[in-house]
Amino acid sequence: MIDPQISEWISQLLRWLHVITAIAWIGSSFYFIHLDLSLKKREGLPAGVGGEAWQVHGGGFYNMRKYLVAPPELPKELTWFKWESYSTWITGFFLIVWVYYLHADLYTVDPAVRALAPWQVPLVGIGGIALSWLVYEGLCRSPLGRNDVALGAVLFVYILLTAFVFTRLFSGRAAFLHTGAMIATWMSASVFFVIIPNQKKVVADLIAGRSPDPALGKQAKQRSTHNNYLTLPVLFLMLSNHYPLAWSSRYAVGIVGCVLVAGAVVRHFFNSRHADKGSPWWTWAVAAGAIALAIWLSIAGKPGSANLAGAPAEGSPAALAAAFDEAVLAIQSRCSMCHAAEPVWDGIAVAPKGIRLDTPESIARHAELIRVQAVLTHAMPPNNITEMTLDERRAVAAWLAGKDAVLR
Repeated sequence: MIDPQISEWISQLLRWLHVITAIAWIGSSFYFIHLDLSLKKREGLPAGVGGEAWQVHGGGFYNMRKYLVAPPELPKELTWFKWESYSTWITGFFLIVWVYYLHADLYTVDPAVRALAPWQVPLVGIGGIALSWLVYEGLCRSPLGRNDVALGAVLFVYILLTAFVFTRLFSGRAAFLHTGAMIATWMSASVFFVIIPNQKKVVADLIAGRSPDPALGKQAKQRSTHNNYLTLPVLFLMLSNHYPLAWSSRYAVGIVGCVLVAGAVVRHFFNSRHADKGSPWWTWAVAAGAIALAIWLSIAGKPGSANLAGAPAEGSPAALAAAFDEAVLAIQSRCSMCHAAEPVWDGIAVAPKGIRLDTPESIARHAELIRVQAVLTHAMPPNNITEMTLDERRAVAAWLAGKDAVLR
């Protein structure tokens, strides 16, 4: 059993490394997409050069050129952009193992969804992600892969279907996280299995004096384009574990679809703008509409919207005090084993996010967080691991409703 304090530090360091490497990968990816789209043809360029771009940064000027296949001769030094992708995936994998598999009872297994045994969680999670890569690879290499629009539509539907399956196996939080991890695996595996190998084949052909196959570049470009359009939705899904209104909704799959649309059209705007094909401002209206729909779905589908109805909206000071006492009893009995000065739950060294709910004063101070986490959604306790009853949630809702009535 690892000391909870060491466990906390391992989690923090893994998350830190994952964010750093993701910044490096996303930054280089966005930069090269921008560079590729901004290249301009002009007279006098060497044979095989499709275009060039002049850039200024840090007080220096840069002249960037792109060869459609490869230069006639390779330079002595060639920078390969791959470790950003690999390190992001590796740190993400260890992070999901550390948080969602080794602490499956807290974050992944929701008995109200499916009572998986802890040992089954990594088999389902890793197995599902690996299977999805085989499906993705098969679709890209099939005749469907020659039609980018049709392929994109099929992949959109497939992501939603997979998200639906994950919501029927894991907690909402883990379902969103695994959907994001699935897409991120496609992105990194494309770099490892397609983009870099194709580039190495081009290099080998050049060294051997053969003409490289242009199809290799086209195939790599398609995967790079997918990565470009999927980046923003992946980031949303990875960050969503902190925001239960999204993943706890019974319309969670629809929210995933809205985010996919919003992220794709935003990238389309910048891609078009960088390529000097105009600025399709309509994309922002579509993105705003998609996010607005996602917000509406999260509110309409929140688990606390129906089963906590009827909580009193007002009352006398004595009644409000009684409601608060009942809420305090419920929160202390179900939440304070973790949210305390000295947590007693195995594996937790300090109160999560520094929030203590072990005194009436601290409970009153965090009323709005409690409303979101335990009333509007049932995100806390995680996977209802302490078995907070519906009556106890009603007691908390009654206190909050009465508190609101006094403020009005």
